[in-house]
Amino acid sequence: MNKEEVEKLLHEKLEDGEHISPVLPKGIKNYLIDIDGTICDDIPNEEPERMATAQVYPDALKTLNKWYEEGHIIYFFTSRTEEHRKTTEEWLNRHGFKYHGMVMGKPRGGNYHWIDNHLVKATRYNGKFTDLIDKEVTIQVFDDGKHD
Repeated sequence: MNKEEVEKLLHEKLEDGEHISPVLPKGIKNYLIDIDGTICDDIPNEEPERMATAQVYPDALKTLNKWYEEGHIIYFFTSRTEEHRKTTEEWLNRHGFKYHGMVMGKPRGGNYHWIDNHLVKATRYNGKFTDLIDKEVTIQVFDDGKHD
């Protein structure tokens, strides 16, 4: 799915005359991928001169481009700041990453706990990009009064 197709898919939705949030079709994922230490060398914002020469992780390139070709939405969600956008886009394009966009300015420090009204799944990058597998784990959730 190219950028124009994604934009059309996520275009304004109406239900009973009111705007609603768009929902992706079944089977399509909206991947938010970190950059530093996930798809390439871990470069801190304090050393932006290294961003242009970071070494790409080949399995990340292969896997992300495969997901893109399968029709998933690929966004980079990075702690790099807006002043790093041009260098980052040039680096991504030079290495052949296929993606739909970037969200700059993710909070730094890790230990993220994302709360959203949409389903969120998280996968911690641990040194190797592969297809995702199912695994049962314990997670923290809001107490909805239902205890299984």
